[in-house]
Amino acid sequence: MTLVGPPRRRGAEASSTLAGVAVLVMSVATSGGLGLAPRILLPPAGQLYHGVYPGGVTGEEDDLTPADVVSYEEAVGKQVAWVYFSHNWYHSRAFPLATAEWIRAGGSVPFVRLMLRSDPEQDHAEPTFTLARIIAGDFDPDLRAWADAARDFGSPLLVEYGTEVNGEWFPWNGKWNGGGRPDLYGDPTVSDGPERFRDAYRRIVDTCRGEGASNITWVYHVNAESWPQQSWNTPAAYYPGAAWVDWIAVSAYGAQTPLDDDWPVFRTLIDGAYPALTALDADKPIIVAEFGVTSGNRRGEPGPWADAALLDLIEGRWPRVMGFSWWNERWQNDGIASHDTDMRVQDNAALAAVFRAHVGGSASVLGRPSQSLPSRRPFRLLLRAAR
Repeated sequence: MTLVGPPRRRGAEASSTLAGVAVLVMSVATSGGLGLAPRILLPPAGQLYHGVYPGGVTGEEDDLTPADVVSYEEAVGKQVAWVYFSHNWYHSRAFPLATAEWIRAGGSVPFVRLMLRSDPEQDHAEPTFTLARIIAGDFDPDLRAWADAARDFGSPLLVEYGTEVNGEWFPWNGKWNGGGRPDLYGDPTVSDGPERFRDAYRRIVDTCRGEGASNITWVYHVNAESWPQQSWNTPAAYYPGAAWVDWIAVSAYGAQTPLDDDWPVFRTLIDGAYPALTALDADKPIIVAEFGVTSGNRRGEPGPWADAALLDLIEGRWPRVMGFSWWNERWQNDGIASHDTDMRVQDNAALAAVFRAHVGGSASVLGRPSQSLPSRRPFRLLLRAAR
């Protein structure tokens, strides 16, 4: 997501519920052997995985709760195959075990955005977790410890580094790392910014695989449109290579605030990005890792926007797309309530009706991964047991 909302207060009820779930999750996760497939399996042909970022408290995408997932699932009428969230290294470099455990206990796969950054602000260079330092191995001990915990987690994980790398809002974008200049790093015929990213991505994957974390499916994630719009800033320029990437992902948003002057159409965005995505590799599965649109914009309504998007996905307009996850968040923008962004399905009756019809009511949309996880108990049952 390209915007970060300001802090919001978290209620005591949500905190106590999460604590109760954590106790229950520990009992589930420590009981018996797992006997699991090492990585998430692909969905059967003609079917799509359905995931979500369910929203959190602060807008930093790492403080989600089981209650957030339950609220979304009840609104759309289906469970989720994965739960998407950020692991921000400015909070901790340790593998986010507690969050991953309660996600797995609810029957979903944790999908981790590995965010090596020093703060949640955007549009600036990274002072600590730079691509140069990653390449040099400065964080190899942290990555090895992270991978050890991920391996010992013992069941499938989805992990991405370099979210929306062709977008200048994040510090791993080439703009902040040499841009299109070719003569200060590596191959003198290749732009330094993308080349540094490729080498950093490879270093992270190689380090984690070296610790035996074979349960991780590695995701390469781009934005549907490239910013800055320069010849060196393309999905192909950053692509680490088939040996380091398992899935390819894309973000495609409509209007992100009620004040946006544009009303981007999902079909137009994916039609524009899809040829470049399929050209990266002939066989890699593709997912729409993030999509969403706000309520309250005078140029359109989220219900029809999502209706058209979901129909195109389910009807196979883009044949290699095998999953999607909605960005189910709301946040303040400037202190004026009517300017708040709200993409939450449960806050818009028309949007919820669209999701219940196309997601909840479709046998083609899967709310669980193809293989068994240690617990397949719905999140609502985990919450009930914790109370």
